[in-house]
Amino acid sequence: MSVEFFPTKSEEAERVLLQKTIPALRELRPDFCSVTYGAGGGTRDTTLAIVDRIQREQHVTAMAHLTCVNATAAETRSVLAQARALGIKNILALRGDPPSGASEFARTEGGFEYSYQLVQFVRDFGGFSIGVAGFPEGHIDCTEGRPVDWRRLKAKLDSGADFVITQLFFDNRHYFEMRDYLAGLGVTAPIVPGILPILSTHQIKRFVTLCGAGLPQALLSELEKRADDDEAVTQFGIEYATKQCEELLREGAPGLHFYTLNKARSTTEVVKNLAIGLTSPESSAARR
Repeated sequence: MSVEFFPTKSEEAERVLLQKTIPALRELRPDFCSVTYGAGGGTRDTTLAIVDRIQREQHVTAMAHLTCVNATAAETRSVLAQARALGIKNILALRGDPPSGASEFARTEGGFEYSYQLVQFVRDFGGFSIGVAGFPEGHIDCTEGRPVDWRRLKAKLDSGADFVITQLFFDNRHYFEMRDYLAGLGVTAPIVPGILPILSTHQIKRFVTLCGAGLPQALLSELEKRADDDEAVTQFGIEYATKQCEELLREGAPGLHFYTLNKARSTTEVVKNLAIGLTSPESSAARR
């Protein structure tokens, strides 16, 4: 079981994250925490600093996200050297979303166009466990269909990645279809489902539009019944995520990765509902 955070935009928000949210989620004994890289790679230094503090102050294994956006190979090498110096041993290698204001991803001169190239670079640099992203409903930029996108995921694993964390989804059928398709191609690496307990109807509609995930009609109907009552939506989100996770675990998912949105409540309640907080150190692909 793992949890994900994003770098904050203010000193007060960072204080809350580091002194309240992360310590609260640490009580769940996650195998590791991950920290996102920010749009355009603009939070690089903050990401590494938060990962460093999680490991030093909270004594929890942590993973830094790393993207291809706005970075040359030389700059990426510098980031990896800085991460190594801080004792960071885990990288989630991503292509990354286009910078703010850009409609599509563009390769930086001297950089990488695809995440499998970044995976190869990190593997050649050495010393890191490498995770990659998988998309049960297909990447939003992949127009050739899900099987093509899933074969590209296999290419990332073949390039040196150790495990997969999926994009959020709300219909488990998509995860099972992707997992089984990849198994048919000989993939044995862990494919960990990414779970987002819903906090707000407006917010989740925006999220799925940005990432290309779908909202099942039955789920959308329940959200619209609660409209702008965020407390009711949050409670429903906890219940929905619990049921989603129960099925995933029952059907063989190797673990769960929670998108916390820098909040502790929903993830805590889901994990307690599942009674999965006490995990063995050997269950994670992340390096300690």
